[in-house]
Amino acid sequence: MHCSIGQSLERVGEWWTPLIVRDLFLGLHRFDDLAENLGIARNLLTRRLETLVEGGIVERRAYQERPLRHEYHLTEAGHDLVPVLMALMAWGDKWATPAGGPPVLLVHDECGAQFTPQVCCSACGKPARTAEVTALPGPGAASGPGTRVLARRGGLTSQDG
Repeated sequence: MHCSIGQSLERVGEWWTPLIVRDLFLGLHRFDDLAENLGIARNLLTRRLETLVEGGIVERRAYQERPLRHEYHLTEAGHDLVPVLMALMAWGDKWATPAGGPPVLLVHDECGAQFTPQVCCSACGKPARTAEVTALPGPGAASGPGTRVLARRGGLTSQDG
């Protein structure tokens, strides 16, 4: 699919992936800790971690030589994924809150305030709400699955992409 969301989901769209990234962000770096916290089968966790390493989202770091053991840490790409998960968490807290309320509260280290993540305009800093955002074709726009209508709005034809 020729769209950034489709390409992103190719890398992180599997159900366990956001939960693994969440746990790495929360400080769980060892395989056994991840497996226990997630309740995931070890072979499935191994495959998911391999995919995340291959995708450049997670890196393996040796922490013991004999026997060789590794920890898993977020790369820059992995850290850039965390705000997306925070926004998903905020949506879940509003629309799918577990019994008893949100299981995690976020505190901004710089000011010490508890906060709810939101998407903001990088130019003015104001919240970017769907009714106030227009999507325009970008430099990579092409007429194909996932971007056909947007490309058509931008005057591209199927021969252009």
